[in-house]
Amino acid sequence: MKKDIHPSNYREVVFKDMSNEETFITRSTVATRETIEIDGVTYPLVKLEITSSSHPFFTGKQKLVDTAGRVDKFMSRYGARKKK
Repeated sequence: MKKDIHPSNYREVVFKDMSNEETFITRSTVATRETIEIDGVTYPLVKLEITSSSHPFFTGKQKLVDTAGRVDKFMSRYGARKKK
């Protein structure tokens, strides 16, 4: 391998799916400010809205993940319209 071409901050990071609270640990260079403790070890934490453990394509289940209230906003704006 060539020297000095790889990132220096390549470390173990926890990715957390916010829709089902599942976490997984992998190595990454992603920058994060939050940390989480798992089994007595502190890891950098990256929060994700959707992962393969909650995505309908991978789970085979239709599941609505609406953490930002987009569906409610859409329904309040356009839900009252009637077809003419």
